[in-house]
Amino acid sequence: MKKSIALLLVTLLLVSFAAGCGKSEPAKPAAPAQPAKAEPIIIAYTPWNGYGALFVAAQKGMFKAKGIDVQIQSIEDVGVRKQSIVAKKIQGMAASVDVSVAAVGQGVPIKFVWAFDASAGADGLLVTKASGIKTIADLKGKEVAYHKGSSSHLYLTTLLKKNGMKDEDVKSVEMKASEAASALMAGKVPAAVTWEPHITKAAAAGNVVLSTSKDTPALIADVLAMHVDFVKANPDAVQKIVAALSEATDFIQKNPAEAAKIMATELKEKPEETLAGNKTIQFYNLKDNLALFGTKEKPGALFEVAKIAGEFYVGQKILTKVPDVSQVIDSTFITKIK
Repeated sequence: MKKSIALLLVTLLLVSFAAGCGKSEPAKPAAPAQPAKAEPIIIAYTPWNGYGALFVAAQKGMFKAKGIDVQIQSIEDVGVRKQSIVAKKIQGMAASVDVSVAAVGQGVPIKFVWAFDASAGADGLLVTKASGIKTIADLKGKEVAYHKGSSSHLYLTTLLKKNGMKDEDVKSVEMKASEAASALMAGKVPAAVTWEPHITKAAAAGNVVLSTSKDTPALIADVLAMHVDFVKANPDAVQKIVAALSEATDFIQKNPAEAAKIMATELKEKPEETLAGNKTIQFYNLKDNLALFGTKEKPGALFEVAKIAGEFYVGQKILTKVPDVSQVIDSTFITKIK
């Protein structure tokens, strides 16, 4: 009898234990969903001292400090830069005003939100000593290497026009700025249009600087052009980008030697070469930008430069009409920088 009772008790305990083990625990609250990581903002550029603010802002962590992930990407070919921004592979591009105006005329949806610089000797026409070329007029019938449809093209056309000549008076050799300089130094062409840091390198190799952008003041300037859709969807990010570039420009102007060291890594040259090249450039700070962009009531000089560029491309039959940049040059962001 005792064995039966003991057996019954054991059985009941086992059943009770099993029931307890099978009992479901209260459901734990789900972990909060992690916000999706923001995609990096990619800004394309061509290797050029004038875009120093981009290099400094990236390497000094100025973009990151403002809470944005900006990546800079070297794309020297003008056409590829335009295609990339249309396809939204990049969100912005650093480019000369004339290239940007041509892009607008070709239907590329961009807004100009910052002006980087103006060339004050940083673009130039060089010739070999062996060519015997002494003046612009001597270029007639000679080969000249330059990147068609770029600021180099605008600069060359302007020089030729000032000397009573046309593009057709020289033999055009299509090359990017870096390639043109290399071809000149190799003796493959007698003349080339290029920019810093290539001018300094070519001159150091014994070639002759026939003219620089000092002879065409304010003709060549550079801006940051952002895709219209990105600007509309991310005004806060654009504001932070512009603020970082303003900070970086102040850094360049106050710390020229240190800035040159930073820029030299992107330009793949010695800091002293970068420093020398920087002296041929006017870096635009916030005050300069406000003056260049102007206001609705009193548009700044940027509008006139854009008009000159538009007329040039119409003359080249690259565009059919001068683009209206009144809705493209956007001073909204620079006016909000504190």
